[in-house]
Amino acid sequence: MLKPFELSFNVTGSHHLSVAEFLQSRLAIADIARLPKLCAEGFIRGDQLRLSLDDSLAKTEQLTVCLPGHQEEPVNTDWQLLWQNTELMAVFKPHHLPVSRTTRNLYNTLISLVRRQTPFSDARLLHRLDSETAGVILLAKEESADRRWKPRLNELIQKKRYHAWVEGVPLWRSKQMECRLSERLGSAIRSQVYVIDETALSDHDGYLKPRLSKTIFRVLDSQAGKTLLECQLLTGRKHQIRAQLSHLGYPLVGDKIYGHQGRFYLKRIEKGLNQADFAVLGSQHHLLQAFALTLNINGEEVQISVPESRRLRLP
Repeated sequence: MLKPFELSFNVTGSHHLSVAEFLQSRLAIADIARLPKLCAEGFIRGDQLRLSLDDSLAKTEQLTVCLPGHQEEPVNTDWQLLWQNTELMAVFKPHHLPVSRTTRNLYNTLISLVRRQTPFSDARLLHRLDSETAGVILLAKEESADRRWKPRLNELIQKKRYHAWVEGVPLWRSKQMECRLSERLGSAIRSQVYVIDETALSDHDGYLKPRLSKTIFRVLDSQAGKTLLECQLLTGRKHQIRAQLSHLGYPLVGDKIYGHQGRFYLKRIEKGLNQADFAVLGSQHHLLQAFALTLNINGEEVQISVPESRRLRLP
């Protein structure tokens, strides 16, 4: 029997609200509609004590709501606060945690977890990472901070460095890759982007909005035929690192789209993947991590990086 799905909320700063008022902006519309039933059946508790919707949160520290029948795809919810000031926070996002709502995960996402588990119930994502990509991500603590910093994001984030384990060992120690990237009409994988061969490019190639991309790659380590690269983004395009490295002949370990001609991505959709597939891929997720951000906050440089215990390693 599946364990009932449960949400736990930190209610710091909301002690003036009733249970109903607190949950009104924190649950999906369908779950808000069934609040009276959940309450009547004892599925709403404050510090383990049964509550009614009219009860005050004045003496409650943690509010728990059980949602019978609700299911979500299992994810890694072990996020970590790395740095904060009065307006911003940088957190570590683990592999296999979507940053925001998906078709399979409504509540177990990074932004939903931050809003539930911290006093910042209106936190906003300032940028994104793919579900399988781990690492440092920057958030605004509330809407006013989001409005202030999101238009200035290129000024705020001065440098982005990623770490990536790739298949193979490059002959070079460092390399700058500059190319145009684009999605393509008729691609078997709709989200895939392609490095455009400028000499073959024509109006009939089906490329959609090609965009210039630049990355500096530097070799950090090599083990067992695989290489750890530092990747410094000079532009921020969709799948930039993954597509460029695959084009260079060094796809990420575990990459289902840009490794093995994309066959494991298509198989995952059609049938699902098994342990034999993951053995070929080398990992259950691609080995890419947003390792460090350098921020410029009103002229002051702030550097934030992944803690040693969470750095990218081969399985």
